Amino acid sequence: MNAFDDFPSVVIWEMTRACRLACEHCRAISRRSPDPTELSADESLELIDHIAQAEPQLLIFTGGDPCRRKDLIDLITYASAKGLRVGLSPGATPDFLVLDIDRLREAGVSRVSLSLDGATEESHNSFRGVTKAWRWTMQAVEKLNAAGLPFQIHSTITSKTLGEFDALAKMVESLNPAGWTIFMVVPTGRADMAMLPQPAEVEQLFSKLVEISRRVPFAIRTTEGQHYRRVLAQNGTATGELPAAVNDAKGLLFISHTGEIYPSGFLPLSEGNVRNQNLLCTYRNAPLFQRLRDPQFLKGKCGRCSYNRLCGGSRARAYAVTGDPFAEEPLCIYQP
Repeated sequence: MNAFDDFPSVVIWEMTRACRLACEHCRAISRRSPDPTELSADESLELIDHIAQAEPQLLIFTGGDPCRRKDLIDLITYASAKGLRVGLSPGATPDFLVLDIDRLREAGVSRVSLSLDGATEESHNSFRGVTKAWRWTMQAVEKLNAAGLPFQIHSTITSKTLGEFDALAKMVESLNPAGWTIFMVVPTGRADMAMLPQPAEVEQLFSKLVEISRRVPFAIRTTEGQHYRRVLAQNGTATGELPAAVNDAKGLLFISHTGEIYPSGFLPLSEGNVRNQNLLCTYRNAPLFQRLRDPQFLKGKCGRCSYNRLCGGSRARAYAVTGDPFAEEPLCIYQP
């Protein structure tokens, strides 16, 4: 059996696509107002029941901006009562800033993630498409620190943001988050091929992350940058010390705002809809999901690589670049 065959470790629910931001890399192509076809309040409660049956270690409420849902607190409270550990990934906008952070914690939020993609106010605002994005993010950090609710930082790396990485790392370290997740851009949604950095640049970036991880008190992870795990192993972190790899459909399950069931938010290949299919059965039995969990289906150098169980490459990026979710990772320079 492969890791995560029976149950996902992380379930991500895109509650809505409504958002005040206009991020240039947005996978969701967010909109100002809610989609009238998004899951209703009653359908959302039923979805949470199905997620609870899947017993994930973490349920993440995301969007768009989940703060645009008027029933956000009610849904968090319901999920927490079902025994789910809840993380919240809001847009750092006035919709989040007006929330009562103590009420969020009481409802069951264990951690909040905030995006920081530029080392300066100008670059971050440009990336997020709103002139006050930096100010709102720093205000959100202050509110969370004052309330004692842990937060982590998400940073998306593109060919445009890569040049500021060293300064960004210092900025993130100064904020003292509970964690830092590096998102390697996938050319889907608003993101295009020009946003992809060069593979050699990514290798250098991952080597820097290893060095940073050895001195900072918070955890560093990657999303759609699975070959960071290979770099960790090559730089003295024993394979046995690394947790099981989470990848698209391999421990990871994504539900869209309309109920579509995806391997991840960056791999837009639906295997059904929660409105008419059982979530856990789909995760376990959908042919695409089963193949994505099995490294024997990987092609090119990913198929030959001795690290393919530890890593597996970004299936979302392989699909976005080649049209084949089993093709080799486009941003990896390693030759097996």
